[in-house]
Amino acid sequence: MQMSIDEIIVRKRLRRDLGDLDELAESLQKHGLLNPIIVNNKKVLLAGERRLESAKLLGWKTIPVRILDNPSTIQSLEIEIEENMHRKAFTPDETIDAFDKLEKLRNPGFFRRFLNAIKSFFIKIVSIFKRLES
Repeated sequence: MQMSIDEIIVRKRLRRDLGDLDELAESLQKHGLLNPIIVNNKKVLLAGERRLESAKLLGWKTIPVRILDNPSTIQSLEIEIEENMHRKAFTPDETIDAFDKLEKLRNPGFFRRFLNAIKSFFIKIVSIFKRLES
């Protein structure tokens, strides 16, 4: 569900330092919001303040939300804590592997380009034969 960003109420939060939002805003611009923010039925933010603020930086008027009906004060606090405590960043080795894979996909080596060209050639030949058979 989409909600107007202006309707969302941000009360005092546990996180005091939102950090640099530029990279998150860039990710939102490129890929969109991958996980909706969470609000209660009174439109009070429970989780996703960094995502919300990044969307504001981009000038978004609406944002995807998940609405929880009547969470207690304890549940609301638990949600905010859970949202921020159970993230696990990539290890340095995982980060290197991830960017290596991405680089190889973005810039395949000569052998991969050669195989892709052969594959493309045979796909074209097959499609030509299919059109001739029709």
